[in-house]
Amino acid sequence: MPKAKHLLIGSTRAWSGKSATVMGLAFHLQKRGLEIGYGKPLGTFATKSVPEAAQKQEGDVEFVTQTLDLAPASLRPTLVSLDKNTIKRRLLEEDPTDYLAALNQYHENEAGDLVLVEAPGNPEEGAMFGLSMLQIADCLEAPILLVARYDDLLVVDRLLLAKKRLGDRLLGAVINDIPENQDEEGLAVLRTYLEHKGIAVFAMMPENRILRSVSVSELINQLEAEVLYSPSNMGLDDLMVEDLKIGAMDVSSAQIFFRKSYHKAVVTGSNRFDIQLAALETSTHCLILTGPPILDEHVAIRAAELYVPILSVTKDTLSVVEIIERCLGQVRLHEGVKVKCIQDMMAEQFDFDRLLNTLDIKLPVASA
Repeated sequence: MPKAKHLLIGSTRAWSGKSATVMGLAFHLQKRGLEIGYGKPLGTFATKSVPEAAQKQEGDVEFVTQTLDLAPASLRPTLVSLDKNTIKRRLLEEDPTDYLAALNQYHENEAGDLVLVEAPGNPEEGAMFGLSMLQIADCLEAPILLVARYDDLLVVDRLLLAKKRLGDRLLGAVINDIPENQDEEGLAVLRTYLEHKGIAVFAMMPENRILRSVSVSELINQLEAEVLYSPSNMGLDDLMVEDLKIGAMDVSSAQIFFRKSYHKAVVTGSNRFDIQLAALETSTHCLILTGPPILDEHVAIRAAELYVPILSVTKDTLSVVEIIERCLGQVRLHEGVKVKCIQDMMAEQFDFDRLLNTLDIKLPVASA
Protein backbone atom coordinates (compact mmCIF):
# COMPACT_ATOMS: atom_id res chain seq x y z
CA MET A 1 0.00 0.00 0.00
CA PRO A 2 1.51 3.40 -0.98
CA LYS A 3 2.39 5.91 1.70
CA ALA A 4 -0.13 8.67 2.33
CA LYS A 5 0.94 12.03 0.97
CA HIS A 6 1.45 14.90 3.38
CA LEU A 7 0.73 18.60 2.88
CA LEU A 8 2.04 21.00 5.52
CA ILE A 9 -0.09 24.10 6.12
CA GLY A 10 2.12 26.86 7.53
CA SER A 11 1.95 30.61 8.00
CA THR A 12 4.28 33.57 7.89
CA ARG A 13 3.17 34.56 11.40
CA ALA A 14 0.61 33.63 14.02
CA TRP A 15 -3.12 34.27 13.54
CA SER A 16 -2.91 34.32 9.74
CA GLY A 17 -5.79 31.88 9.21
CA LYS A 18 -3.86 28.61 9.09
CA SER A 19 -6.44 26.53 10.97
CA ALA A 20 -9.24 28.01 8.87
CA THR A 21 -7.39 27.01 5.72
CA VAL A 22 -6.92 23.47 7.03
CA MET A 23 -10.62 23.21 7.79
CA GLY A 24 -11.69 24.54 4.39
CA LEU A 25 -9.28 22.30 2.50
CA ALA A 26 -10.29 19.19 4.41
CA PHE A 27 -14.02 19.78 3.96
CA HIS A 28 -13.86 20.30 0.19
CA LEU A 29 -11.37 17.52 -0.46
CA GLN A 30 -13.61 15.15 1.49
CA LYS A 31 -16.52 16.25 -0.70
CA ARG A 32 -14.46 15.31 -3.74
CA GLY A 33 -14.08 11.80 -2.40
CA LEU A 34 -10.62 11.91 -0.85
CA GLU A 35 -9.88 10.33 2.51
CA ILE A 36 -8.26 13.05 4.60
CA GLY A 37 -5.90 12.62 7.52
CA TYR A 38 -4.92 15.33 9.97
CA GLY A 39 -2.13 16.00 12.41
CA LYS A 40 -0.62 18.83 14.43
CA PRO A 41 2.81 17.72 15.68
CA LEU A 42 3.38 20.75 17.91
CA GLY A 43 0.50 21.70 20.19
CA THR A 44 0.24 25.48 20.43
CA PHE A 45 -1.79 27.84 22.59
CA ALA A 46 -4.61 30.36 22.12
CA THR A 47 -3.41 32.87 24.69
CA LYS A 48 -1.19 35.91 24.20
CA SER A 49 1.59 34.44 26.34
CA VAL A 50 2.81 30.91 26.92
CA PRO A 51 0.48 29.16 29.41
CA GLU A 52 1.68 27.55 32.62
CA ALA A 53 0.21 24.21 31.54
CA ALA A 54 -1.01 22.97 28.18
CA GLN A 55 -4.48 21.55 27.64
CA LYS A 56 -4.69 17.78 27.89
CA GLN A 57 -5.98 17.69 24.32
CA GLU A 58 -5.00 20.34 21.78
CA GLY A 59 -8.11 22.44 21.15
CA ASP A 60 -7.72 22.75 17.38
CA VAL A 61 -7.12 19.01 16.99
CA GLU A 62 -10.25 18.15 18.95
CA PHE A 63 -12.39 20.63 17.02
CA VAL A 64 -11.12 19.59 13.58
CA THR A 65 -11.58 15.91 14.45
CA GLN A 66 -15.17 16.38 15.57
CA THR A 67 -16.18 18.80 12.81
CA LEU A 68 -14.80 16.65 9.99
CA ASP A 69 -15.88 13.40 11.66
CA LEU A 70 -12.40 11.93 11.27
CA ALA A 71 -11.83 8.30 12.20
CA PRO A 72 -9.15 7.62 14.84
CA ALA A 73 -6.94 6.00 12.19
CA SER A 74 -6.96 9.27 10.22
CA LEU A 75 -5.40 11.24 13.08
CA ARG A 76 -1.69 11.74 13.61
CA PRO A 77 -0.55 12.42 17.18
CA THR A 78 0.48 15.72 18.72
CA LEU A 79 4.02 15.00 19.93
CA VAL A 80 4.51 17.85 22.39
CA SER A 81 2.43 20.81 23.55
CA LEU A 82 3.94 24.18 24.34
CA ASP A 83 3.71 25.43 27.90
CA LYS A 84 6.17 27.02 30.32
CA ASN A 85 7.10 23.76 32.00
CA THR A 86 7.72 21.95 28.70
CA ILE A 87 9.91 24.77 27.42
CA LYS A 88 11.84 25.02 30.69
CA ARG A 89 12.55 21.28 30.74
CA ARG A 90 13.84 21.47 27.17
CA LEU A 91 16.09 24.44 27.95
CA LEU A 92 17.50 22.66 31.02
CA GLU A 93 18.09 19.59 28.84
CA GLU A 94 15.84 17.53 31.08
CA ASP A 95 13.83 16.51 28.01
CA PRO A 96 16.19 14.80 25.53
CA THR A 97 13.37 13.42 23.34
CA ASP A 98 14.13 13.21 19.63
CA TYR A 99 10.82 14.57 18.38
CA LEU A 100 11.84 14.32 14.74
CA ALA A 101 12.32 10.58 15.19
CA ALA A 102 8.86 10.45 16.75
CA LEU A 103 7.50 12.44 13.81
CA ASN A 104 8.71 9.69 11.49
CA GLN A 105 5.86 7.61 12.89
CA TYR A 106 3.55 9.65 10.68
CA HIS A 107 4.97 7.67 7.75
CA GLU A 108 3.92 4.40 9.36
CA ASN A 109 0.25 5.38 9.30
CA GLU A 110 -0.95 4.72 5.76
CA ALA A 111 -4.55 5.85 6.33
CA GLY A 112 -5.72 8.66 4.07
CA ASP A 113 -5.15 9.86 0.53
CA LEU A 114 -3.76 13.14 1.83
CA VAL A 115 -2.70 14.09 5.36
CA LEU A 116 -3.06 17.78 6.20
CA VAL A 117 -0.39 18.63 8.75
CA GLU A 118 -0.78 21.89 10.65
CA ALA A 119 2.53 23.66 11.22
CA PRO A 120 3.46 25.82 14.23
CA GLY A 121 2.34 29.46 14.40
CA ASN A 122 5.31 30.87 12.49
CA PRO A 123 8.37 29.50 10.63
CA GLU A 124 10.62 29.55 13.72
CA GLU A 125 8.31 28.22 16.43
CA GLY A 126 9.16 24.71 17.60
CA ALA A 127 12.82 24.81 16.56
CA MET A 128 14.07 23.87 20.05
CA PHE A 129 12.07 20.64 19.76
CA GLY A 130 13.17 19.95 16.19
CA LEU A 131 9.64 20.75 15.04
CA SER A 132 9.89 24.04 13.18
CA MET A 133 7.96 24.32 9.94
CA LEU A 134 10.89 23.43 7.68
CA GLN A 135 12.08 20.62 9.96
CA ILE A 136 8.62 19.04 9.87
CA ALA A 137 8.42 19.45 6.09
CA ASP A 138 11.81 17.83 5.53
CA CYS A 139 11.01 14.92 7.83
CA LEU A 140 7.67 14.22 6.16
CA GLU A 141 8.93 15.08 2.67
CA ALA A 142 5.94 17.40 2.52
CA PRO A 143 5.35 20.48 0.38
CA ILE A 144 4.29 23.61 2.26
CA LEU A 145 1.19 25.67 1.56
CA LEU A 146 1.88 29.00 3.22
CA VAL A 147 -0.89 31.25 4.56
CA ALA A 148 -0.06 34.96 4.71
CA ARG A 149 -2.29 37.61 6.24
CA TYR A 150 -2.57 40.67 4.02
CA ASP A 151 -1.52 43.99 5.53
CA ASP A 152 -0.61 45.82 2.35
CA LEU A 153 1.25 45.06 -0.87
CA LEU A 154 4.39 44.49 1.19
CA VAL A 155 3.03 41.05 2.02
CA VAL A 156 5.14 40.21 -1.03
CA ASP A 157 8.30 40.71 1.04
CA ARG A 158 7.30 38.05 3.56
CA LEU A 159 6.47 35.58 0.83
CA LEU A 160 9.70 36.22 -1.07
CA LEU A 161 11.72 35.70 2.11
CA ALA A 162 9.76 32.50 2.79
CA LYS A 163 10.53 31.31 -0.74
CA LYS A 164 14.24 31.91 -0.13
CA ARG A 165 14.13 30.00 3.18
CA LEU A 166 11.91 27.13 2.10
CA GLY A 167 13.13 26.66 -1.46
CA ASP A 168 11.40 23.89 -3.39
CA ARG A 169 9.43 22.89 -0.28
CA LEU A 170 7.15 25.89 -0.86
CA LEU A 171 4.18 24.68 -2.88
CA GLY A 172 2.44 28.04 -2.95
CA ALA A 173 0.51 30.57 -0.93
CA VAL A 174 -2.91 31.64 0.27
CA ILE A 175 -3.23 35.37 0.91
CA ASN A 176 -5.82 36.09 3.58
CA ASP A 177 -7.86 38.96 4.95
CA ILE A 178 -7.69 41.33 1.98
CA PRO A 179 -9.69 44.53 2.70
CA GLU A 180 -12.79 45.19 0.62
CA ASN A 181 -11.50 48.58 -0.51
CA GLN A 182 -8.21 47.20 -1.81
CA ASP A 183 -7.47 48.19 -5.40
CA GLU A 184 -8.25 45.21 -7.67
CA GLU A 185 -5.65 46.25 -10.22
CA GLY A 186 -2.99 46.32 -7.50
CA LEU A 187 -4.00 42.84 -6.35
CA ALA A 188 -3.78 41.54 -9.91
CA VAL A 189 -0.26 42.97 -10.21
CA LEU A 190 0.67 41.37 -6.87
CA ARG A 191 -0.57 37.96 -7.98
CA THR A 192 1.19 38.16 -11.33
CA TYR A 193 4.44 39.20 -9.66
CA LEU A 194 4.36 36.31 -7.17
CA GLU A 195 3.60 33.79 -9.90
CA HIS A 196 6.50 35.18 -11.94
CA LYS A 197 8.76 34.66 -8.90
CA GLY A 198 7.73 31.02 -8.68
CA ILE A 199 5.16 31.36 -5.88
CA ALA A 200 1.85 29.82 -6.90
CA VAL A 201 -1.12 31.73 -5.49
CA PHE A 202 -3.92 29.27 -4.78
CA ALA A 203 -6.32 31.80 -3.28
CA MET A 204 -6.71 35.47 -2.45
CA MET A 205 -9.26 35.60 0.34
CA PRO A 206 -11.20 38.77 1.20
CA GLU A 207 -11.54 39.90 4.79
CA ASN A 208 -14.61 38.64 6.57
CA ARG A 209 -15.95 40.10 9.80
CA ILE A 210 -17.54 36.82 10.81
CA LEU A 211 -14.16 35.09 10.83
CA ARG A 212 -12.71 37.88 12.97
CA SER A 213 -15.66 37.77 15.36
CA VAL A 214 -15.91 35.95 18.68
CA SER A 215 -18.85 34.20 20.28
CA VAL A 216 -20.36 35.47 23.51
CA SER A 217 -19.64 32.08 25.10
CA GLU A 218 -15.95 32.47 24.25
CA LEU A 219 -15.96 35.96 25.78
CA ILE A 220 -17.46 34.51 28.95
CA ASN A 221 -14.64 31.98 29.05
CA GLN A 222 -11.84 34.43 28.30
CA LEU A 223 -13.13 37.13 30.65
CA GLU A 224 -14.12 34.67 33.39
CA ALA A 225 -17.41 36.54 33.39
CA GLU A 226 -20.59 36.01 35.37
CA VAL A 227 -23.75 35.84 33.26
CA LEU A 228 -26.34 38.24 34.67
CA TYR A 229 -28.83 37.60 31.86
CA SER A 230 -28.90 35.12 28.98
CA PRO A 231 -31.73 34.81 26.41
CA SER A 232 -33.44 31.45 26.80
CA ASN A 233 -34.12 31.12 23.07
CA MET A 234 -30.58 31.77 21.85
CA GLY A 235 -27.34 29.82 22.22
CA LEU A 236 -24.39 31.98 23.24
CA ASP A 237 -22.11 29.83 21.06
CA ASP A 238 -23.90 31.19 17.98
CA LEU A 239 -24.19 34.83 19.05
CA MET A 240 -21.18 36.55 17.51
CA VAL A 241 -19.52 39.83 18.46
CA GLU A 242 -17.76 41.67 15.63
CA ASP A 243 -16.76 44.94 17.29
CA LEU A 244 -16.09 46.52 20.68
CA LYS A 245 -17.16 49.87 22.10
CA ILE A 246 -16.52 51.43 25.50
CA GLY A 247 -19.35 53.40 27.09
CA ALA A 248 -17.74 56.13 29.18
CA MET A 249 -19.34 59.31 27.83
CA ASP A 250 -22.62 61.21 28.17
CA VAL A 251 -25.77 59.62 26.78
CA SER A 252 -26.16 61.94 23.77
CA SER A 253 -22.62 61.23 22.60
CA ALA A 254 -23.04 57.51 23.33
CA GLN A 255 -26.10 57.20 21.09
CA ILE A 256 -24.21 58.68 18.12
CA PHE A 257 -21.11 56.62 18.92
CA PHE A 258 -22.97 53.31 19.24
CA ARG A 259 -24.93 53.73 15.99
CA LYS A 260 -21.68 53.62 14.00
CA SER A 261 -20.97 50.01 14.99
CA TYR A 262 -22.79 46.75 14.34
CA HIS A 263 -22.96 43.42 16.20
CA LYS A 264 -20.85 44.85 18.98
CA ALA A 265 -20.08 44.30 22.63
CA VAL A 266 -20.33 47.37 24.85
CA VAL A 267 -18.18 47.62 27.96
CA THR A 268 -19.43 50.07 30.57
CA GLY A 269 -19.77 50.49 34.31
CA SER A 270 -22.46 48.50 36.09
CA ASN A 271 -23.83 51.78 37.51
CA ARG A 272 -24.15 53.45 34.08
CA PHE A 273 -27.76 52.45 33.46
CA ASP A 274 -28.21 55.29 30.96
CA ILE A 275 -25.32 54.06 28.79
CA GLN A 276 -26.56 50.48 29.00
CA LEU A 277 -30.02 51.48 27.76
CA ALA A 278 -28.50 53.59 24.98
CA ALA A 279 -26.38 50.63 23.84
CA LEU A 280 -29.42 48.36 23.77
CA GLU A 281 -31.14 50.69 21.30
CA THR A 282 -28.39 50.02 18.73
CA SER A 283 -26.91 46.88 17.19
CA THR A 284 -25.49 45.43 20.40
CA HIS A 285 -24.94 41.69 20.87
CA CYS A 286 -23.60 41.79 24.42
CA LEU A 287 -23.36 44.14 27.39
CA ILE A 288 -20.28 43.71 29.59
CA LEU A 289 -20.50 45.45 32.96
CA THR A 290 -17.49 46.31 35.09
CA GLY A 291 -17.69 46.91 38.81
CA PRO A 292 -20.21 45.38 41.25
CA PRO A 293 -22.58 42.85 39.60
CA ILE A 294 -25.60 45.19 39.60
CA LEU A 295 -28.41 44.70 37.08
CA ASP A 296 -30.96 47.49 36.79
CA GLU A 297 -34.55 46.34 36.41
CA HIS A 298 -35.25 48.54 33.37
CA VAL A 299 -32.05 47.38 31.66
CA ALA A 300 -32.93 43.73 32.37
CA ILE A 301 -36.42 44.14 30.88
CA ARG A 302 -35.12 45.84 27.73
CA ALA A 303 -32.31 43.29 27.30
CA ALA A 304 -34.87 40.48 27.55
CA GLU A 305 -37.05 42.15 24.89
CA LEU A 306 -34.05 42.40 22.54
CA TYR A 307 -32.40 39.06 23.49
CA VAL A 308 -29.11 40.72 24.49
CA PRO A 309 -27.00 38.85 27.09
CA ILE A 310 -25.46 40.79 29.96
CA LEU A 311 -22.15 39.82 31.56
CA SER A 312 -20.43 41.02 34.71
CA VAL A 313 -16.64 41.05 35.09
CA THR A 314 -14.33 41.76 38.01
CA LYS A 315 -11.43 42.84 35.78
CA ASP A 316 -10.71 46.51 35.15
CA THR A 317 -11.86 48.08 31.89
CA LEU A 318 -8.42 48.17 30.26
CA SER A 319 -7.87 44.46 30.92
CA VAL A 320 -11.32 43.63 29.55
CA VAL A 321 -10.68 45.66 26.40
CA GLU A 322 -7.28 44.03 25.87
CA ILE A 323 -8.74 40.52 26.13
CA ILE A 324 -11.64 41.26 23.77
CA GLU A 325 -9.43 42.98 21.20
CA ARG A 326 -7.11 39.98 21.23
CA CYS A 327 -10.07 37.65 20.66
CA LEU A 328 -11.31 39.80 17.77
CA GLY A 329 -7.85 39.71 16.16
CA GLN A 330 -7.73 35.92 15.94
CA VAL A 331 -9.32 33.55 13.48
CA ARG A 332 -10.32 30.66 15.73
CA LEU A 333 -12.86 28.33 14.20
CA HIS A 334 -14.50 26.94 17.29
CA GLU A 335 -17.95 28.18 16.26
CA GLY A 336 -20.19 26.58 13.65
CA VAL A 337 -21.00 29.86 11.91
CA LYS A 338 -17.30 30.39 11.19
CA VAL A 339 -16.88 26.89 9.80
CA LYS A 340 -19.72 27.46 7.32
CA CYS A 341 -18.23 30.83 6.40
CA ILE A 342 -14.76 29.45 5.59
CA GLN A 343 -16.28 26.56 3.64
CA ASP A 344 -18.20 28.98 1.45
CA MET A 345 -15.22 31.28 0.97
CA MET A 346 -12.88 28.44 0.05
CA ALA A 347 -15.40 27.09 -2.46
CA GLU A 348 -15.44 30.46 -4.18
CA GLN A 349 -11.80 31.50 -3.94
CA PHE A 350 -9.52 28.44 -3.73
CA ASP A 351 -8.16 26.66 -6.82
CA PHE A 352 -8.62 23.03 -5.77
CA ASP A 353 -7.99 21.63 -9.25
CA ARG A 354 -4.60 23.31 -9.36
CA LEU A 355 -3.75 21.98 -5.89
CA LEU A 356 -4.62 18.40 -6.80
CA ASN A 357 -2.71 18.61 -10.07
CA THR A 358 0.35 20.05 -8.32
CA LEU A 359 0.24 17.29 -5.70
CA ASP A 360 -0.41 14.68 -8.42
CA ILE A 361 -3.48 13.36 -6.62
CA LYS A 362 -6.18 11.68 -8.66
CA LEU A 363 -9.76 11.80 -7.50
CA PRO A 364 -11.46 8.43 -6.98
CA VAL A 365 -13.67 7.31 -9.84
CA ALA A 366 -17.32 7.26 -8.85
CA SER A 367 -18.92 3.85 -9.20
CA ALA A 368 -21.80 3.54 -11.64
